Amino acid sequence: MTPERPRFTIGIEEEYFVVDRETRDLVDDLPKPLRDTLAHPPIGLTSPEFIRSQVEIGTPVAANMTEVAEYLATMRRFVADTVNDHGMAIISASTHPFADWIQQKHTDKARYNVLEEALQGVVRRLLICGMHVHVGIADEDLRIELMNQVTYFLPHLLAISGSSPFWQGEDTGLKSYRTTVFRSMPRTGLPDEFEGWSDYQRHVEVLVGTGVIEDASKLWWDIRPSSRYPTLEMRSTDICTRVVDGLAVAACYQSLLATLYQLRMENRRWRQYSRMLIQENNWRAQRYGVDESLIDFGRGSLCSVADLAAELIEIVRDEATELGSIDHVEHIRSIVENGTSADRQRRVYEDAIAGGAESRDALNAVVDHLIAETVEGV
Repeated sequence: MTPERPRFTIGIEEEYFVVDRETRDLVDDLPKPLRDTLAHPPIGLTSPEFIRSQVEIGTPVAANMTEVAEYLATMRRFVADTVNDHGMAIISASTHPFADWIQQKHTDKARYNVLEEALQGVVRRLLICGMHVHVGIADEDLRIELMNQVTYFLPHLLAISGSSPFWQGEDTGLKSYRTTVFRSMPRTGLPDEFEGWSDYQRHVEVLVGTGVIEDASKLWWDIRPSSRYPTLEMRSTDICTRVVDGLAVAACYQSLLATLYQLRMENRRWRQYSRMLIQENNWRAQRYGVDESLIDFGRGSLCSVADLAAELIEIVRDEATELGSIDHVEHIRSIVENGTSADRQRRVYEDAIAGGAESRDALNAVVDHLIAETVEGV
């Protein structure tokens, strides 16, 4: 039986670092009055993260990109204003330019205590932030089918989202060092291809039944069926510093799912390629961002991210227009042309060094830049 067309509702989760405005370093902990205020946002949900200096937000379910844009701006502004009242600021970047993971404390919460005990140094090193995009797809088999196909495009989304070039005060040479850090965790990276929901459930049950994991929420793949909501959750990208860039990534993902669904209705589908090949593009995306090329497997050649972005826009144009998100999708041209947060962070650092600043002062300038960009447009 043909499933009912999904509504492709959308929700966004973002994780922020909280920094001390004077030192620009991460705060040791959030004082209780601040935590209490953050726990009651005007909309959506906020929650602590594994590291005490992080805050996670989740927007309400939105019918379209216009709604989710309003939700995300409201929630960023709420968190930014709230921490500002305590002499702090938030930065929306997937790594802090110089913070030392060894100095961080994890949140004393049952779930996180279990993680710390199970994963030890691997999870203690997880000083990273991400953005997760949920798109509503009620039919479970359809959720798996679209997951199998949209995986092809995850490197494209990663390339336009890079915001983590620095790690513990060093320029890593990558645009998304977050990806490297996160890959040290088990059950990360690209998911296997599954025949359907029951096949996926059988695999999950092996791990749950043997006591290796409690439930499917411990599958931290780049894309997964959410264990809490009837959504397909994209987790592959860095968090974008500017909210307009993050909305472009979210709109591209939503439009891709709608486009793949429409192909299905026409008895067509996107060709699937091996994890080995897609992972090669993932590496190129995390290393080079928008500067270099990705493999176009259909052509069998390397293509610039600019050309692939232009092609992606045309692939999803009809569905993005129908969803009312074409303007957000079109914004990826600007990201490719002007660079990602990682590119801007490097420029700020290099300009400061060229002006005679010491390395730590230049890194402080990067933090100041991130503080300003995080609330730009909200």
